[in-house]
Amino acid sequence: MKGLKIVVLAKQVPDTRNVGKDAMKADGTVNRGALPAIFNPEDLNALEQALRLKDKYPGTEVSLLTMGPGRAAEVIREGLYRGADNGYLLSDRAFAGSDTLATSYALSCALKEMGHIDVIIAGRQAIDGDTAQVGPQVAEKLKLAQITYAEDIMSAEEGKIVVKRRLERGVEVVEGNYPLVVTVNASAPECRPRNAKFVMKYKHARAVSEMQNATEDYIALHNNRPYLNINEWSVNDITTDAEELGLSGSPTKVKTIENVVFQAKEAKVLKPEDEDINDLMKELITNHTIG
Repeated sequence: MKGLKIVVLAKQVPDTRNVGKDAMKADGTVNRGALPAIFNPEDLNALEQALRLKDKYPGTEVSLLTMGPGRAAEVIREGLYRGADNGYLLSDRAFAGSDTLATSYALSCALKEMGHIDVIIAGRQAIDGDTAQVGPQVAEKLKLAQITYAEDIMSAEEGKIVVKRRLERGVEVVEGNYPLVVTVNASAPECRPRNAKFVMKYKHARAVSEMQNATEDYIALHNNRPYLNINEWSVNDITTDAEELGLSGSPTKVKTIENVVFQAKEAKVLKPEDEDINDLMKELITNHTIG
């Protein structure tokens, strides 16, 4: 069979393990400049599934698509270091402040611009939102079938894809016709490490916005090695409705933000009685430990 064309949806996210008081702006959006950025963990699981298909089916091409500021190109470089073939950075001020609805709209418009795609793979959710909405919303906007909670893409042959799903009470194996969208769980195999040969090949890969202050020697290097040029698209490079982008296309608004600080207190001894258990539950709900 001929190789597949696969696109992995990836996101650069703030490291939520280091959230401080400056993590949010006054308008309720994430202050990404105040937090270190990382490759969204479940998107790495998705990338590994794509790379395994590439290993299995010669001629398969794996591309990454991410949306964000210029620094988000680091996600694409990380994908190239692990075996992806190319990447697309969707970057424009018009996309700023997007919720899941506006994000999935912009991504779906970019995917249409990329032409025929056999399989779109994404992580189940991003750690900066935990909504698990973008993948399914992209499938809906592209009118494609979708398989969620994937743990292993077992095969993709003769127009059919076979996927093992991890569910709450076990696993199931399902089959679907591609093109389709697959979202991958954190229970899927971890992504392979960087490949030293690919790191040396792509360490100078840059998007257009990253080349603004490049020296003549660096520009000449990119002209001589086209594979170092990361595709960067602005809102003018894809067909969109401006009202559905960014804040104007985002019905989800953050009303308030509350910092919850856990503090150690004296140990409490509970009797095995309903009254003590009820009192503990009320206390935990009141101090926002649960509920």
